[in-house]
Amino acid sequence: MSETTSIPKPSQEEIDKVIRLIKDNAILIVDLRFTDLPGQWQHFSIPANELFGASIWNEGIGFDGSSIRCFQEIEESDMVLFLDPKSACIDPILEIPTLSIICNVYDPIKKELYKRDPRFIAKKAEEYLRTSGVADESFWGPEMEFFIFNSIRFDQGTNFGYYFLDSQEGIWNSGIFDDGKNLGYRLRSKEGYFPTPPHDTLQDIRSKIILALMKIGVQIEVHHHEVASAGQCEIDMRYNSLLRMADQCLMYKYVVKNIAKSHGMTATFMPKPLFGDNGSGMHVHQSLWKDGQNLFYDKDGYALLSQMGKYYIGGLLKHARALMALCAPTSNSYKRLVPGYEAPVNLVYSARNRSAAVRIPMYNENPAAKRIEFRPPDGSANPYLAFSAMLMAGLDGIENQIDPGDPFEINTYEVHGEEAKKIPSVPGSLAEALKALQIDHEFLLKGGVFTKDVLEEWIKFKHKEVDAIRLRPHPYEFYLSYDV
Repeated sequence: MSETTSIPKPSQEEIDKVIRLIKDNAILIVDLRFTDLPGQWQHFSIPANELFGASIWNEGIGFDGSSIRCFQEIEESDMVLFLDPKSACIDPILEIPTLSIICNVYDPIKKELYKRDPRFIAKKAEEYLRTSGVADESFWGPEMEFFIFNSIRFDQGTNFGYYFLDSQEGIWNSGIFDDGKNLGYRLRSKEGYFPTPPHDTLQDIRSKIILALMKIGVQIEVHHHEVASAGQCEIDMRYNSLLRMADQCLMYKYVVKNIAKSHGMTATFMPKPLFGDNGSGMHVHQSLWKDGQNLFYDKDGYALLSQMGKYYIGGLLKHARALMALCAPTSNSYKRLVPGYEAPVNLVYSARNRSAAVRIPMYNENPAAKRIEFRPPDGSANPYLAFSAMLMAGLDGIENQIDPGDPFEINTYEVHGEEAKKIPSVPGSLAEALKALQIDHEFLLKGGVFTKDVLEEWIKFKHKEVDAIRLRPHPYEFYLSYDV
């Protein structure tokens, strides 16, 4: 059994640290969490004193894998969780003192880590990077955007279908009375970037979110209102390694949703909940390091980027259409990826240019800060899969010295006609993205990071979503076609 697939054995020092955390903070409950293939945290809880014995650390704890999306069939349902002590933190949300621990999924029959566990895929991606000799570490910094609404209703039946969401910030509420008054200060569409209160009504909620995250060790760089009206927000975490950043992304979403709920509001990472305004993306900053040196920096390179960095971009751009099946994996993602809403649909690269799919930030000349930013992903992605897939695409670019061509310095949205047709773009739908992944996936299989089984299951699962949308009448179709 290889080191990558074997059960990770925590040291006694790591276990003792968790026990001290429990005792010092009067922890009563331990919440065990793992991730299904689509990217949703799953959990169950045990009394804290269960961690005082050796058995749970040595033998794990069982669960029904057939009840988890995209995991096991019912005749092969027994699975085991093994705790990762490095992930232990005091839950910042729950009333009962609770310790959260992220777990790795284990197949007790094959006696190896489970190939459909997204966290295992991320661990394999990190190991593949190290064994490639290219670098020994990668750093990741996703800019996760989301909306906080005051309410949401949606339903679908044989003879009806609708959604209705509302925000006290929404410009559509500029003419209503609330308890007999209207104080104004609504944010106009696409004018939500950086206004102070009273226009920005969510300052305190975002501050509570970042304080909760910081309390459990997640480093935060900035929070602010985003471009869209009606409660669009962004909170940026400081960069971290691939696995740990993916862990933090799930904690981030957990904290955002629960703090919003505690204020009688609702948060969503849905890419495009509003028509006619900006959607929510997850621009992902990434860099490769070796022996403490940033491999993407070159003082003489274009935008201070090294040749290796350019090859990495070449890999991202070459495989971008396939990557979208994992990085923008919902039908709603392609309501965001359209021109005109600052969405990065054009598969080119540039310094500073936010209309390009790959941007090279130019805020300063610090070698440690040099990185590339891949802009098409969104928050509906499973971060373990999305980060791993981007890394594999970039490494393929380095291995095969894929030239990304010349940088695109102008606003790609202002290019029209025949010139516009020459610019490659992201897929126009989830179905197109899945087809691209079916055609172009060999780069993901290197080193056994992804397996064909995982990709086949992913494509099958996502095609259910494609069909679900395709088969149902859309409400706007009645406006367009009822009187035909």
